Amino acid sequence: MEKQGTAKILEEIGVLLELNGESTFKSRAYYNAARTVELMGEDELHRLVQEDKLKDVKGIGNALNEKLKELVFTGSLPYYEELKASVPGGLLEMLRVPGLGPRKVRALYDLLEITTLAELEYACRENRLVNLKGFGPKTQENILAGIEFLRRYEGQFFLNEAREIAAALLEEIKGFSALGKISLAGSIRRCREIVKDIDLVAAADQPGRLTRFFSELSPVKEVIALGETKASVQLEEGINADLRVVKNKEFPFALHHFTGSKEHNTALRHRAKTMGLKINEYGIFRNGNLLTCRNETELFNTLNLSFIQPELRENYGEIEAAEENALPALLEEQDIKGIFHVHTNYSDGINTLEEVVRYCREAGYEYVGITDHSQSAFYAGGLKEDDLARQEEEIEALREKYPELGIFHGVESDIRADGSLDYDESVLERLDFVIASVHSGLKMEREKMTERLRLALAHPRVSMLGHPTNRLLLGRDSSPINMEKVFQAALENDVILELNASPARLDLDWRHLKKIKEMGLKVSINPDAHRLESFRDTNLGVAIARKGWLEKKDIFNTRTRRDVEEYFMRR
Repeated sequence: MEKQGTAKILEEIGVLLELNGESTFKSRAYYNAARTVELMGEDELHRLVQEDKLKDVKGIGNALNEKLKELVFTGSLPYYEELKASVPGGLLEMLRVPGLGPRKVRALYDLLEITTLAELEYACRENRLVNLKGFGPKTQENILAGIEFLRRYEGQFFLNEAREIAAALLEEIKGFSALGKISLAGSIRRCREIVKDIDLVAAADQPGRLTRFFSELSPVKEVIALGETKASVQLEEGINADLRVVKNKEFPFALHHFTGSKEHNTALRHRAKTMGLKINEYGIFRNGNLLTCRNETELFNTLNLSFIQPELRENYGEIEAAEENALPALLEEQDIKGIFHVHTNYSDGINTLEEVVRYCREAGYEYVGITDHSQSAFYAGGLKEDDLARQEEEIEALREKYPELGIFHGVESDIRADGSLDYDESVLERLDFVIASVHSGLKMEREKMTERLRLALAHPRVSMLGHPTNRLLLGRDSSPINMEKVFQAALENDVILELNASPARLDLDWRHLKKIKEMGLKVSINPDAHRLESFRDTNLGVAIARKGWLEKKDIFNTRTRRDVEEYFMRR
């Protein structure tokens, strides 16, 4: 079994254990193991199992080691199947309701024998949760609202969508006259690819007034919960937003806590404990006394750590690096000097070549790389050889008209099933650069797909590998690929890996980027733009690059025009 399937089963075991009333310690062990496996390299799990070294990995004890060996070698685990059979299937569905965790679901099963979402809704409408221990009228109302929400929306938003909605909401909240501080928190602040809700943290002297003000804002469709220090609402766009209001002195601690991630917070609490301290959303305490921190930087400094950027807070080595003052100087949006992977109306883009050139010049870029689709992409108006020649002539004319902007003529060439490119060498040699991408045969067997990419990367005209895993967020899993072999082939052939900044792709996955950085590979953040508005997606790619620990030096399109020209000439 591959690592993603293994991690998913470990995560589900943790949930099932909680549903069965097992100790938090036991379920957390499986959650942590799932996290550890998820962050491993593509072949690292299999190698550790085969070498019997998995038990040496932090958080993997003897019992987990034996189960993982069985799961990896056989693809099944009787312990998991027996555990799953012991829990009514409807309980897992109930966990989709916002605010319902495994413990509450188990209580509903034990006390009211509720086993399905439909039974839960019926019980709420019959007011059976009002006097139930651990629930009450507000919880019942929230559960009903959550069920209705699930029916209307799947509750998952691309990062750019959530950011836009949250930014507009934030501006409206700033209209509150007695507002002290406010910030986005949660998964948006950490730049996760998919966002389920908007988290906001504020400081105000009159918290009740602020939560009421928040609940009455124009984007609010429905108030889910309203209290003195917390309000939960559903917005017109279908996403939930939570506002937590704290005292000014508590703000840095609340902002850190509600930014998360859960794994990062757990690791930080453990560190604080070893120092004789206690940390939560209200502060850092020594012997019950609050230690003053004016901001998050002072919060981390109190724990003998350098400041950890929000994007890095995933318990992915950031705490250890902060202890050694070895965190990366993360990429900034202003570091990007030009863009590649741009489509025009020669293929499936909306805008003309000159419109693209003018836009890039006005945006202050030093260069732009034009890459319309190759001839195999007939569904996207892929360019025949004559079309490429005609485009080359127009680019030459634009170079004379706009000499201040470097205009590189390239193509997004389909990688055929056998690993070859879409044009003869005589055509490719006339281009400045080539982005090679897979657009068909996406579910090819793993070894064949890996070899297909390796062959393409060995082609002397290939400059970049486009959207390397071929995933579509919320729509399509990655192709079966041995990414470590692909990365090695890119390194051997001096090929740049694309971080496709389209919000539906964000491919490469940020979890790959730290490994890529360690290998010394270069990444180009490309918008895959088909219209001028999509050029802004480059900043989304910057956010994901930051999340993957990348710095300015790791990114190809932070180079000057002259440096880019030299690289393409060398290729």
